[in-house]
Amino acid sequence: MTQKYIFLIILSLSILSCQDNSPTNGDSDGNDDHGSTPEQEETSGDFVMGADLSYVNQILDKGGTYRDSGTVENPYKIFSDYGTDVARFRLWHDPEWTANVYEGEDNPMYNDLADVKRAIRQAKKHGMGVNLDFHYSDTWADPDHQNIPEAWRDITDLEKLKDVVYNYTKETLQHLEGEGLMPEYVQIGNETNCGLMYSNAPQDFPSLNVCDGHWSNTGEVINSGIEAVREVSSSSDVDTKIILHIAQPENVSWWFDNLTTTGNVTDFDIIGFSYYTPWSDVSLNQISDHVSDFRDAFDKEVMIVETAYPWTMDYADDYNNQFGSNALVDGYPATKEGQRDFMIDLTKEVMGGGGSGLMYWEPAWITSNMKDQWGTGSSWENNTLFDFEGNVHQGIEYINYDYESN
Repeated sequence: MTQKYIFLIILSLSILSCQDNSPTNGDSDGNDDHGSTPEQEETSGDFVMGADLSYVNQILDKGGTYRDSGTVENPYKIFSDYGTDVARFRLWHDPEWTANVYEGEDNPMYNDLADVKRAIRQAKKHGMGVNLDFHYSDTWADPDHQNIPEAWRDITDLEKLKDVVYNYTKETLQHLEGEGLMPEYVQIGNETNCGLMYSNAPQDFPSLNVCDGHWSNTGEVINSGIEAVREVSSSSDVDTKIILHIAQPENVSWWFDNLTTTGNVTDFDIIGFSYYTPWSDVSLNQISDHVSDFRDAFDKEVMIVETAYPWTMDYADDYNNQFGSNALVDGYPATKEGQRDFMIDLTKEVMGGGGSGLMYWEPAWITSNMKDQWGTGSSWENNTLFDFEGNVHQGIEYINYDYESN
């Protein structure tokens, strides 16, 4: 595995291949001191502490072990015990590659519906709600990669694509509802900065690249997914909230301004965004103002649905880590204490702006014999809330920190 390929995949988290219609980089005062702790605005309901645990099943299957105070423990129970409210899981349409990366036959797929059901069952068993993230792809969807599911590539008519998205979303949720696994949150897409299903699209495939101005088409497809969620939720005991998700706070206003007007998408509940320090021009102590501005401008709840911070610069395996020293903010060293303090201050910033929640991305992606398309082990091990022996460490304390008294 070369650093070049790691760089290419992580770069896609934030860089947009757009020009005239592209989002701005936002303003930054360059101040990387500890985040401010502004007076909190009123929030809608309880603040949600979330964790993306999409890799956990695969890690457990491939020899990973989680411990709390040295004792082997179920990772879902660990997160619940430390105060996690919501577990987030990505759903891919037909991710055959997740089985094919392993030698031999009869390997299971991961992040497909069967794997997601297994994960949701564990999350709910341990008292956590669920955020189900539809990528509408067979693989990773992010700002530079929104690959069409192979089964949908021959679609040439927008109405047909809307029907397919509606039916796929509805049938998935109906299946989960039938098994008592209805998610409390659903994301219609993942980091859709330039839209959905536009990467390497056939010439006649409906145009859904909003960086090329196709807001109307994209809005119609997103509304089809939203309609499906609303229909299933209307007959469920779970009142599912809908999240739309953009990478990096400096891109939020541009995207939602256009989507809610030209795209005619208004029936959603939560503005979700990723915040990763290596790829954002927004400093920590500006997060509160951004969250408040988004709430005021769009009259929606606001959450950070992906974030992370390193606790070390060391390695536990031969798979290159995605976060290096470029992720560090002054005053927050790459230590367990530094990670905890950064996450506490980031949470205070979101709360201070009236935000509704914060979700940590892949805090359990410890090293194991797990494989992906680029390596074996983990390229995120220095961002986890576990040490290299699989013991939960003090970084996780930001979740159950006493924010009301501090």
